[in-house]
Amino acid sequence: MNIVLSRDSQVRIMENTVANAEKYFGQFCTLMASYARKTAKLRDKSDLLVKQLIDYANTENPELRSTMKNFAEELAKVQDYRQAEVERLETKVVEPLKRYGIQLKQTQAEIKRFNKVRNNEIKQLEKLERLRQKSPSDRHTLSQAESNVHKASVDASRTTQQLEETIDEFQKQKLKDVQKIFSDFVTIEMVFHAKALEVYSSAFQNLDDYDFERDMEDFRARVHIASGNYDARPVSATNPSSALPWSASSQSVRSTLQRQEDSEEDSDENVLQDFSNPEYAQIRR
Repeated sequence: MNIVLSRDSQVRIMENTVANAEKYFGQFCTLMASYARKTAKLRDKSDLLVKQLIDYANTENPELRSTMKNFAEELAKVQDYRQAEVERLETKVVEPLKRYGIQLKQTQAEIKRFNKVRNNEIKQLEKLERLRQKSPSDRHTLSQAESNVHKASVDASRTTQQLEETIDEFQKQKLKDVQKIFSDFVTIEMVFHAKALEVYSSAFQNLDDYDFERDMEDFRARVHIASGNYDARPVSATNPSSALPWSASSQSVRSTLQRQEDSEEDSDENVLQDFSNPEYAQIRR
């Protein structure tokens, strides 16, 4: 009976190990999948921002047009990096966590099989005890019962050994996987943020170099022409090509615009507010 109690203690530890893994790995899987989806939604919103920046740039004066064009290109590069981030999160973090569902079911099946064998051992022991109390002189029946107990005990010992090996391998693999999955997660995030920081630094420098005075001179010159003062001359743009409406030229911008067109988000989320709309002004007040 002491051996049976010892096995009970063993199986409780094993069951707790598997139950904790089932609980927390399930939560990790749900949270990481949500994390990847939210990152993808942020990418979609940023793609929409790139499109709006392009549209806006084509309405502005030459210097700002060139600056916004460059800014949109830099922002589009970040979204390419974010797209890679989403794909890597799904492949290296979410999918490995999903696979634990199958592995946990297999391990739980092993524990269930062990419990069945253990319960049979307990049943045979209890039967033997009852026979010893009721028919202590019936040697044939007692001998048969003792044989059944011995057989059940051997079966339980063998199953216990197999279960110990299964749980030991499960625990070892789980610890390695926890280390790898979250190391991959951190690496993915570090790579994205390092690349994004580099691009954002370039975008900031581009905006910081913008000379609004040249656009003001150009704007004032055009206003003077419109008012009939033909002596005024517009100031030429620093970049002659920036005077023309700009269309997507870089690969990053094209991929960003393509993603934005393919996005199937709820249309209500993509409706942009027009500040000139009286209804919007009323809400703001």
